[in-house]
Amino acid sequence: MFKSAKTFILLAALSGLMLGIGSMFNGGIYIALVIALAMNGFSYWFSDKLAIKMARAQPMDESQYADVHAMVRDLSQRAGQPMPKMFVSPSPQLNAFATGRNPDHASVCVNQGLYEALDRDELEGVLGHELQHVYNRDILVGSVAATIAVAITFLARMAMWGAMFGGGRDREGGGNAIGALAMAILAPMAAMIIQAAVTRSRESLADHTGAELTGKPLALASALRKLEAGSKDPHRRRAGGVPAETNPAFSHLYISAPFGGGGLGKLFSTHPPIPERIARLEEQARQMGQLGPGQSAFG
Repeated sequence: MFKSAKTFILLAALSGLMLGIGSMFNGGIYIALVIALAMNGFSYWFSDKLAIKMARAQPMDESQYADVHAMVRDLSQRAGQPMPKMFVSPSPQLNAFATGRNPDHASVCVNQGLYEALDRDELEGVLGHELQHVYNRDILVGSVAATIAVAITFLARMAMWGAMFGGGRDREGGGNAIGALAMAILAPMAAMIIQAAVTRSRESLADHTGAELTGKPLALASALRKLEAGSKDPHRRRAGGVPAETNPAFSHLYISAPFGGGGLGKLFSTHPPIPERIARLEEQARQMGQLGPGQSAFG
């Protein structure tokens, strides 16, 4: 409940920022919204097909991956939701992602490297996490946040060009231009920070609800430990990955930032730090009676 409320507050903050900048214009906010909706509407409807293609994924053969299909079918039935389409990517990296605009049009993609590295419980933990991204409508939430963030960027640019070329000849023109330039830099940056916070909150929610679905928070925590180690493994880094893993536009889809992320600060990170995620899952395990007070699963 708290994590959902946090997402609502962050989206409200984005909306407030957009409206605040939009109040400087007569009709400019509508132009920015139309452009943003067009850009992100396309992404919302077609990002699943694009992400699968960029991951070079193929439909997961049920005879070859009978264990995965059985897990996903069981988890979907427990959740009372439709089973998504299953794909496998040839990437050796330890990762997976879910995409799709709603539970009836969803796909889950598992990297071959992940499938080979995790045990059954760990794999089930990851699948539970990915399924909850679908069931929590995280693609929709992310699309709303992205639409507002793009609108803010357009509005800030309009403010800058309007001040620089529309009122730069009077005494206050220089001040207007400097203020508009500052807005053009700071407003999109603020939007990016809030948008990243939205994504992090949805990752935390998927961890929590995914562990509730499987009943095994420590299995997901163990999988995350392996994912973090894999992202730091120079041999795996040299093995490379698929285009989706090297394109920042897709990094938020994965359960863990590909290759450990791009070295961005926490404010701009699309994922919470894995040690924090593991600590929350251990606390969840304590609440479920699977760990004693103060006890850690990993020493």
